Amino acid sequence: MRNSHKSRMIAYWLLTALAFVVGGAMVAFYAPTESTMGIIQKIFYLHLPSAINTFVAFLVVFIASIGYLIGRKAWWDDLAAAAAKVGVLLCSIVLLTGMMWAKGAWGTWWTWSPRLTFSLLLWLLYVVYLLTRSSVDSRQRKAMISAVYGIVAFLDVPLVYLSARLLPDVHPASVAVAPQMELTLAVCFIPVTLLNIGIIAAGYVRATRAREHQHSETATSPRPMNLQRLGGAART
Repeated sequence: MRNSHKSRMIAYWLLTALAFVVGGAMVAFYAPTESTMGIIQKIFYLHLPSAINTFVAFLVVFIASIGYLIGRKAWWDDLAAAAAKVGVLLCSIVLLTGMMWAKGAWGTWWTWSPRLTFSLLLWLLYVVYLLTRSSVDSRQRKAMISAVYGIVAFLDVPLVYLSARLLPDVHPASVAVAPQMELTLAVCFIPVTLLNIGIIAAGYVRATRAREHQHSETATSPRPMNLQRLGGAART
């Protein structure tokens, strides 16, 4: 059974790697170079899929946090923690690629536009989420605090998405792309999404197994001797 699971995981990651190779080849050789921004525009094929998958990862945190508050099941907390870690990773990629794109397109690494500001805030919120988890020892208290925080932090996600549409921003609300660009972008979504799902699943399984192993060790560990009772038994 374990070998079968391992084989499926190997196949999954090989498929993910293949999808990255195909997507990278299409970005390099198939998608045309944008006439205004030039080669730097091709960061778009990593930037946008990473941004959408960041939202998906934090949506999983949001749903899992609600699930924990309703059911008080530890596996909901395991899922939220795993998704938060991947969300922070993807959000870091979004910020880094966005800075590179900004330097090439606008001549500056950073500008305090609404979308960039809310994106940085989103990253900070979930970094604090992870730091908060690591600072609380009690498992139940950690899960409760994280669930409430995970629900509140998600409020920034729609702000990031809607900022360029509702507020004046250097980011365009939408981008017109050629058919080759549109197809390349669609293909590039596949490996990033597979990566997102795969790392969340791996983190969830690892956390669940660690918790179950700790629980089994606690259940099978010998109980401490009650010296007072032993002393009383000896006196009688």
